[in-house]
Parts: sequence; structure tokens; C-alpha cells
Amino acid sequence: MAVTESVSGGACGAHEGILRRQSARESAARTYARALPIVPVRARGLTIEGADGRRYLDCLSGAGTLALGHNHPVVLEAIRKVLDSGAPLSVLDLATPVKDAFITELFHTLPPGLADRARVQFCGPAGTDAVEAAFKLVRAATGRSGMLAFTGAYHGMTAGALAASGGACDVRVARLPYPQDYRCPFGVGGPRGAELAARWTESVLDDPKSGVPLPAGMILEPVQGEGGVIPAPDDWMRRMRQITATRSVPLIADEVQTGVGRTGTFWAVEHSGVTPDVMVLSKAIGGSLPLAVIIYRDDLDVWEPGAHAGTFRGNQLAMAAGTATLAHVRENRLAERAAVLGSRMLSQLRYFKQEFSCVGDVRGRGLMIGVEVVDPEGEGQAGVRAGGATDAYGQGEVPPVPGPGPGPAGGPTEPAAGPRSPGSPRPAAPELAAAVQRECLRRGLIVELGGRHSSVVRLLPPLTISDEQAAAVLDRLADAVAAVSRGLSRTAGAARTRT
Repeated sequence: MAVTESVSGGACGAHEGILRRQSARESAARTYARALPIVPVRARGLTIEGADGRRYLDCLSGAGTLALGHNHPVVLEAIRKVLDSGAPLSVLDLATPVKDAFITELFHTLPPGLADRARVQFCGPAGTDAVEAAFKLVRAATGRSGMLAFTGAYHGMTAGALAASGGACDVRVARLPYPQDYRCPFGVGGPRGAELAARWTESVLDDPKSGVPLPAGMILEPVQGEGGVIPAPDDWMRRMRQITATRSVPLIADEVQTGVGRTGTFWAVEHSGVTPDVMVLSKAIGGSLPLAVIIYRDDLDVWEPGAHAGTFRGNQLAMAAGTATLAHVRENRLAERAAVLGSRMLSQLRYFKQEFSCVGDVRGRGLMIGVEVVDPEGEGQAGVRAGGATDAYGQGEVPPVPGPGPGPAGGPTEPAAGPRSPGSPRPAAPELAAAVQRECLRRGLIVELGGRHSSVVRLLPPLTISDEQAAAVLDRLADAVAAVSRGLSRTAGAARTRT
């Protein structure tokens, strides 16, 4: 049911006035504000209160920034301590006790094999700034310029980071297939699909006629977030580590959204036991304030003084909040908690596939969860299927691994269309996903959309979410999906009546 609370006309008027002024004065590029027309004025933990007096359960968490939720006491205490101390708030790259404590805590959490020989570079305040720094670093260390990235990726909005993201095209970036079960690029899914993706990568790197010279680095997300909440198979992650290591290509793990316990381990690469050469960190490491760093092997540290800088890389409040957040997650084993609770939520959400025809897939890792919304009347897509059925060619056998062909920047060409297999997923339904998001908001639940066609409803709750709150989130989401499904049934019934 929708959350309803009595509010004064004055509160409603202020709420509407702020939204009108935002629409009149802010850029057309605004995104979240369009889908979520709320005016937050107070927040604590999972809960946001709007200017109109309504309360919401926030499963957006600042796009994953708020590992401990809104205004957690340990974060507020750390910020107040710095403010009350009289310490400088912005110090460029000078050493301070606050920075020293942050680096010490951060290094304490790093994957084995990296912490003992790590270096840290503080970047500009956003994750995209850290991605740019990582690219600059590996290019300086290797003397090469090209990059390997993956379809569906998202690494930021600055020029270099955007070029490595899924929606861009840049001749310096070779695009590789990212394995997934539900919409496997090779039409097979599962371990076989991941193996084909790995073999494609090897072919691109080793074929002298692939058009892809040996790159400066490879960047990947252990779980693609904006790409639709797609966890990388652990075996495939280990193959990427082997492929890059044997060819002296630095491996960059983008842990901007997956880090700090989100996926059920402190860093998502730990699921596969992979130690990357470079880690890109932001969002949760600042404890809700802007902070971004790269961590990398000491032998890559070939920069001259001043080779990379940034005015706001000395944000003391963010470092203090980040130290408190990292320590709280580690000491309270919140990553392990995310693994347990996330698994439970995924198990319950998978019943949605049986109950609602518009739910095509449910997937995720830890408290990074996605529900893909599909057209229940649409036919399965040729050449694409869910893992576990016959192959997409309808022949019961896996197609040969394609060689580097005319696909853009080394990316795979589409397989030839063949008979639709019984397991083919239905087409993505972005309009229905947007309807689910609206129905969620009516019920006091904030969710994000993602995926290739913005058809994946994403849940990114804080790691501090309680069992009771998790149950409330699932109840409201189920109610929202049911409402959209009822609307579909009425529309279909009306269409049958007319015909």
C-alpha cells in the first residue's frame, strides 16, 4: 500500500515549489530527479523523509555510496571530531593524521597480495576521476595506449572513463564480451558461455590481424551495476587474471560500486581470489562524502612528481568519514551479513519469476540485486537465451568461437539468427520497469533502474538493513510488480474484447 501521512498544505506547497524551481533552473541532463520527484529533508539509516512529510525506504543509497545508510552515528561522530578539532579541511596531498588513519584502515582491508606492495593515489572527488587516473597510470607504466573494456560496462562520465563504458565508441578501446547467463552474447550461457568469452579475449589479443594491439590495461567490474546487475563468474575472473598476467597487461578492477562489503566480501574480487594490479575505489569509501582513490602495485608507480593531481584530493572530512565506515564494516562483519541477507532476498525474489510473467530474471550478489522486467507477450529473442536450455541455434550444440571480425573495436558480431529456442528470454520492457519504479515510489520504496535497456529494477540497500526492513522492501516491491501485472492483464483483456 502507498505510504500516506497527514501533511500540512504549507509542507506540500514547499515540496511542489522546490520541484517546480528545480525543473525551471536545473539542466535537462538531470536523471534521478525525473524518476524520483521527491524532496528529501531528513534521513536516517534506510529511511528518507520528504518535504511533503512522506517516508521512504531508500534502496538507492546514493547509487551505492551509503554503505551504512544515511547519517550513521559513527560517520557523524567522525565528521564532528574533525570539525571540532580545528584541523584544516582541505590540504591537497599533504600528510595529516586523518589521512594516515584512512590509509592505514584502507590497506588493512585490501585483498591478500596487494596490501603488502600497494601504493595509493588520491584523485579528484568522483569515481570517474579515479578511472582516468588508473588509465593514465597503466599507460605510463607500459608505454602503450589502448585499453580493453567490456560490453555493458559503466566507468564514469569523463571522456576516458566514458570511452570505456558500454554505450561509447572509441578506437583506443577494444570491446570484449562480458559473460552472463540470461542474455548470453554467444547464446549458450553458463560455464560454456563464460569459456567462449574468455577464448574470444585470447583470440583478440593473440591474433596479429585482430586490429587490437597489446593494450595498456584491461578494466572490468566484478559485478556490472549499470549494465544490469550481472555478476562475473569466478572462473572467468580467474581466466581474465591469467590472460592479462601472461601478457603483461595490468588488470584494473573497478570496485567503485561493488566495494566495501556490498557483494558479500569486502572487495568483490575476493569472491574469485583474484588480485588485480589496480583497484579503482570511490562511493562508499568516503562514508557518504566525495572521495576517490586508486590502489596499485608498487612496480607500476613510475609517475614523476605532479604527473597526476587534483585540487580536492585532500578532503579531510571524507577521509574521516571513510575511515569510520571502513572500520565499522570490517569490525561488524557487515560483508558477511550482506552475503547472508542478500542470498535470502534473492531466494525470495526468484519466486517472482513464477508469480509474475513480466519478471524475466532475478540475479545479484550480496546486497547488489537486480530484477529484469520483460514483455510477457513478446517472443524470445533469436540467438539469445537463458542458460540451461538448448543452444540458440536450435541444434543442441555450441556454435564455434567467432574470430575477431567486423564488430566494432574487436567486439563480437551478432550470431546468425536461427530458430528461437524454448529457453529464449523475452524482450526487455523498459516501460514496464519504469512503471514498477513508479509503483514502488507510490508505496514508499525508492529503487533504481539499470541494464542495457533500463529494464532492470535495482536494489542497493545499505549494509545495515535489518531483517524486518528487508521484508518490508520485498513486500512493497511485490505489491508494485503485482499492480503493474494487473494493469497488463486489464490491457490485454480490453484488447481481446476489441478484437
